[in-house]
Amino acid sequence: MNDTYTRTGTDAPMGAPAAGEHNAAGDTAILNTLIGTLLDSIDGYEKSAADADNQQLAGQFTARAAERQGAVRTLQSAVTALGGKPEDDGTLLGAAHRAFVSLREAVSARDDAAIVAEVERGEDYLKAKFEAASEHADLSTTARAAIADAYASVKSGHDAMSQLKHTMVAPTGG
Repeated sequence: MNDTYTRTGTDAPMGAPAAGEHNAAGDTAILNTLIGTLLDSIDGYEKSAADADNQQLAGQFTARAAERQGAVRTLQSAVTALGGKPEDDGTLLGAAHRAFVSLREAVSARDDAAIVAEVERGEDYLKAKFEAASEHADLSTTARAAIADAYASVKSGHDAMSQLKHTMVAPTGG
């Protein structure tokens, strides 16, 4: 299954194989899963930017999509370095995709607060996916470094969307 972190064939003690040997297939599977979810995230941000009424909000979504492209490139480079073929398409059946289906429904209503809430829900999923991936003790140094680099974008996006969501629902006035 493409959207899982089940690792097989990794019964060597932690640190035993050199980077790129024993862990390469498992590492590339994890990295490609993360790439797919990031691509779903980019798609969600681009759709949100196109349909947001507030142009400042649209600009934030566009900037996040561009930042995520950098995170995708980081992970794709790591997959290539590990001898794998980098993912270049989103996870059509992944949970991130399903989260952004709800986003499309919110977008159709053109309600910026609902759009932000759906984006933030997708960010929660993505953040959890990266945290789960980084907990694998048998990741190679290459994979671990790429995940950590890309996670900076994920964490920043998550925190920004969470803060934005809470300011949009906060009561106004004193």
